[in-house]
Amino acid sequence: MSLTVKNISVTYNPINQSNTFTSGDFISGQVILDVANNTQMQSLSVKIKGKAEEKYYSVERFFVREDKNNGNEMLKDPSGQPYSSVVATERHVYPFTFQLPQQHFPPTFKCSVGKVVYTLETKLSRSMRVSSKDKAEFHYVPRPDESNPELMAPQYGTKDKQMKLFNPGSVSMNINTEKMGYHLGEGLKILAEVQNNSSRAIKPKYCLYEKYSFFAKGKRKLHTHDLLKEEGEPIEPNSKKTVTKVLSIPPSLTISILNCRVLKVEYRLRVYLDVPYASDPEIKFPVVILPAQTVSGATNSDFGIWNQPPESNMYPNPPPMAPLAPPHNVVGPPGQFGAPGYYGPSLSQFPAPGYPGPPGQFTSPSYTGPPGQFGPSVSHQSDPSAPPLYQEYQLYPQLPDHPEKS
Repeated sequence: MSLTVKNISVTYNPINQSNTFTSGDFISGQVILDVANNTQMQSLSVKIKGKAEEKYYSVERFFVREDKNNGNEMLKDPSGQPYSSVVATERHVYPFTFQLPQQHFPPTFKCSVGKVVYTLETKLSRSMRVSSKDKAEFHYVPRPDESNPELMAPQYGTKDKQMKLFNPGSVSMNINTEKMGYHLGEGLKILAEVQNNSSRAIKPKYCLYEKYSFFAKGKRKLHTHDLLKEEGEPIEPNSKKTVTKVLSIPPSLTISILNCRVLKVEYRLRVYLDVPYASDPEIKFPVVILPAQTVSGATNSDFGIWNQPPESNMYPNPPPMAPLAPPHNVVGPPGQFGAPGYYGPSLSQFPAPGYPGPPGQFTSPSYTGPPGQFGPSVSHQSDPSAPPLYQEYQLYPQLPDHPEKS
């Protein structure tokens, strides 16, 4: 950074104690610029962006720009006047407000081989100078969604095994769970009916494990890890018993990510019988971990400025700017990367109102509300002839065979 520009930073104002944002929330903040001498700016902008390897959305707005007729309207100061391209020696504060789209995007997530990040970025450009930049990450969690009937439907499984040699006879089990989707901290209830016709006692056992899948250059990397392992009471030979087990979903888990092309976070429940001198019969169920039922405070239930018809004036009285807050460059609880994550419905279920193109695309509306608050938004896909950025994903798509951890 040059001696003229002492500091440039972008900060945002938290809206709840967990410092998370969800679909439809307003995120307000400020770009702070400290200069040592009078400075001529070519442009000063702020951008909100969400991406993994692919970009989910990107919206940039300008406080100052030489070409004022290209792209978005210029943001104005609180009095409705344009910002000057020349700044004097002092601190300058440029407030802004974005609204997150109502679409369900993958949540904030980080691990050693993949990540999903959401950022606010500012950039100052000057003639014959290297651009000055700053970036702040914020923690995004989509809203919980229980409208998918598959998530709330019971699951059933049956397994029989005939044994020989040291433990003759047979065993069988009927397993069912109440549903597939569970919120963080919720109990996963398992009902097992076990028939032991063998000569030895057997134990039902339960394991909840996670699967991380990463897709790049036509290849897939898989990581599995056991999260919970518990066992039930022994079932004696030549007896039948019905047992109930409740596993508590840890509140610190990454929630399921099933709507991202480059990575997936999935969970499985494995129920098996520990049979002496024989391989263990097992049944596996998919488990979808949903966000906690209450995620964020300040939200808006309407479709936001990202996807309003061009004539829309949805926000004649936008929310007031919150007080200045210190920079937030690290988000989420310490040591809990990606907690929580989310499975959401396909983006094709969220068409943009008034938009004649394919469902799920963003419009680029003109904004007619009060100056200095909300400029029009610009989608990163502006070519209507280009293929859609999003595609509908099956809940559990067919993947290539892989050595899955049992």
